[in-house]
Amino acid sequence: MAVLQLLIRLPRPMGQVWPSLSTPEGLAAWLAPVDVLQPRHGGTVTLGELGTGRVTAWDVDRIAEYTVAPGGRIRFHLEPDGESGTALRFTHESEGEATTEQAWRTRFERLTDLLS
Repeated sequence: MAVLQLLIRLPRPMGQVWPSLSTPEGLAAWLAPVDVLQPRHGGTVTLGELGTGRVTAWDVDRIAEYTVAPGGRIRFHLEPDGESGTALRFTHESEGEATTEQAWRTRFERLTDLLS
């Protein structure tokens, strides 16, 4: 199993970051097209080329975790960072051929640009 963990500092408060990780429009703007997203634990999710699966953790405004095939487990955990920023703790666990760290960094650059 391959595990990638990143810490991304974002220039917006958690409430402004959360929709980018938890709504079809927000995810589509930087991660992948979203065909289905039921925003609740156990809900169905389809994240474009990353795959289809379930919402495996959901704590509104803090944690969104999607486990999809073939993409694996994708977890976003938000924490306050200073007075007006957000620390995004990202984990990607996958079997077999993993998405590269550079591919994820490119995605997070798009997210940072959207939030700047």
